[in-house]
Amino acid sequence: MLLKTFGWSFAVTALGLVAAVFYGGWTAFGLVAILSIMEISLSFDNAVVNAGILKKMNAFWQKIFLTVGVLIAVFGMRLVFPVVIVAISAKLGPIEAVDLALTDKNRYQELVTDAHPSIAAFGGMFLLMIFLDFIFEDRDIKWLQWLERPLAKLGKVDMLSVCIALIVLLVSSMTFATQAHLHAGHADKAETVLISGIAGLITYLVVGGLSGYFEDKLEEEEEREHEAEEEAARTGKPKSAVALAGKAAFFMFLYLEVLDASFSFDGVIGAFAITNDIVLMALGLGIGAMYVRSLTVYLVREGTLDDYVYLEHGAHYAIGALAVILLVTIQYEINEFITGLVGVVLIGWSFWSSVRRNKAIAAAGGSGDGEKTEIASGV
Repeated sequence: MLLKTFGWSFAVTALGLVAAVFYGGWTAFGLVAILSIMEISLSFDNAVVNAGILKKMNAFWQKIFLTVGVLIAVFGMRLVFPVVIVAISAKLGPIEAVDLALTDKNRYQELVTDAHPSIAAFGGMFLLMIFLDFIFEDRDIKWLQWLERPLAKLGKVDMLSVCIALIVLLVSSMTFATQAHLHAGHADKAETVLISGIAGLITYLVVGGLSGYFEDKLEEEEEREHEAEEEAARTGKPKSAVALAGKAAFFMFLYLEVLDASFSFDGVIGAFAITNDIVLMALGLGIGAMYVRSLTVYLVREGTLDDYVYLEHGAHYAIGALAVILLVTIQYEINEFITGLVGVVLIGWSFWSSVRRNKAIAAAGGSGDGEKTEIASGV
């Protein structure tokens, strides 16, 4: 099972490291290995959240996620995206941007750094919305009860998460605008931050809304089919239900890709702290992205999220932390080690809490549902 799930990741790792040696010797080998480890550590929370969505999809769409999705993640976000943001920010053509990335790496790094505020605003807002919608939802299983109970009550207020996200964006852009007066040439960046943040919010609302809409429609159709089981047996499964299932899966897949893109922002930007060589970046981050994909599928197939119920909570808190970090980095520099460590600590804590919960339930002989689960968690 392990080899089947991670086989492609192992193969890509071997090919990537060999390519690195041929490209730049053992120094390049070391840089690619470091980039791979950094990407995996920064994106583990991504895998946990992805697994929560992917488990709703059938085997076909899981394969699409591992094939087409990998192409988008590896080549789109880890190779094309850095070139695109340079082309947009520097107003260059795609060919010129690629040439710059290969021939003038220092200038390329400067342009990517210059575009960081808008990238951080877009990704930060998208991730912040994911976190807010999670903590404001009333769930049967709660991890940090002292925090999640009152937040669930507040979540009954319509559009609260959107209002909070907009307030955070407004504060971030105003703070950047205040600082911009102290730095010549930065005045227009505050407006860029605001527009990029709004774009991130709109992207979340549109993609998430479409995904949720088709998912709800799919559940309605399945309920109708269940009620009319005898008629369905005679006439066959309605074509409309099959088409709807495809739409629901497609928009969930689209949501996953946008989510993965937002998660990859910190990895792409952080990679420049290690190297400004776009080839080595693509190799290292691509290997890491493969492991994140495989880990996502592994969590789904092994039912890990069902066995360790607080993992999803820990991952969403890590998302919230990453969103805040991205927004803070609009103005201040934060070491990538801190970014990765925060996520690892939160997920590790949630895993430890899940183990404690399982032991407590086993000792009490309970089912672990509802209030019993919360009592057993002891958090």
